[in-house]
Amino acid sequence: MPHITIALLRKRAEHNEGMISSLEEVSLHQEELESINEVLGTNCRKLKILYLQNNVIRKIQCLKYLRELEYVNLALNNISKIEGLQNCEFLNKIDLTLNFIDFDELEASMKHLARLENLRDLYMMGNPSQADWDAGKFNHYVIAMLPQLERIDGVEITRSMQIQARQKLPALSKELETLAEGVRTTKVAKATEKKAA
Repeated sequence: MPHITIALLRKRAEHNEGMISSLEEVSLHQEELESINEVLGTNCRKLKILYLQNNVIRKIQCLKYLRELEYVNLALNNISKIEGLQNCEFLNKIDLTLNFIDFDELEASMKHLARLENLRDLYMMGNPSQADWDAGKFNHYVIAMLPQLERIDGVEITRSMQIQARQKLPALSKELETLAEGVRTTKVAKATEKKAA
């Protein structure tokens, strides 16, 4: 599987005359990348926009040096939990469309994003937690957990949506616990089946 290398970054930095240290935007989509490694964060500390969509990345990691990052696109990957973004304090837009964030990791993922005060735009369409939970309930849960958000999946969040979301949060949190337990049980059963096979 391909990895992020200096050569790949230079190739993608043609518009910046191959200079990667001052790069503010880089597109690494459709590269079959399996992971995000240290090469990106240690060499491209000025990045503001990062396109990583349409790869096979399983984990959000090695972004701790990208303090100036404002937008990251991780749509169409294999991510099951939102993590590793705590140092990206200027992050205001994240696209996680069509990943694998399910009920068992939704609460932890939202708690992680709650620390990002500048986050305004979040795309979660097509994740199991979004697809398998009534859209209204999913949106209310996310809105209540992330009061700084202004848009969810491109939809403007109104004041009344925020109020409703806060009112519904206790019931939604309980429902999520049950849904998460169901997912964990299914995952354990599948893992046991796999071992037995």
